[in-house]
Amino acid sequence: MIVVLLHAGAVYALVNGLARKIVEVVRPPLQTKVLEEVKPPTPPEKLPPPPPPRLVAPPPPYIPPPEVKVEPPPQVQQTAITVVTTVKPIEPPPPIEQPRPPVAPVRTAAVVDARGCEKPPYPPASLRANETGTVRLSFLIEADGRVTQSRIEASSGFWRLDEAARKGLALCKFKPATVDGKPERAWARIDYVWKVE
Repeated sequence: MIVVLLHAGAVYALVNGLARKIVEVVRPPLQTKVLEEVKPPTPPEKLPPPPPPRLVAPPPPYIPPPEVKVEPPPQVQQTAITVVTTVKPIEPPPPIEQPRPPVAPVRTAAVVDARGCEKPPYPPASLRANETGTVRLSFLIEADGRVTQSRIEASSGFWRLDEAARKGLALCKFKPATVDGKPERAWARIDYVWKVE
């Protein structure tokens, strides 16, 4: 019964806040202090740098002149022809002809000048979407200058622009590459820039 009364008293004290009043009574008063800001020490005055040392070049070393002995030219003795013969000298054999190294063929690259080509039309959907970019094409130029094959090496980022550039390139005619002056089919490369003007 005493235990029940103790518990009931503890619950009553907690509900009414008696424990909080005890804590508030025990709490000491707060004290405040004003601290002064600590100033960093002032750096000492900088002294000017010392003057650079004076460098004096050492005297040049003494090199004695070389001793050269000059000898007089030898005297040439003149000799007279003392023996005469009637025998014809033997002629050396004719030189052996060396094989000539093979001559490399002279090649010239195809002339890629797109200024003479008709400009391909801007795709309407790309124009509405304000699509721009640069497409790099490699293409095969036949001996007669026509473009027969083409492939995309670097896309403009828009397939409509890439395909329009390929179709426009197929309508062009270029000066073909040559080997020893004869036209030859060869691959070439071009960058086509699409921009809305």
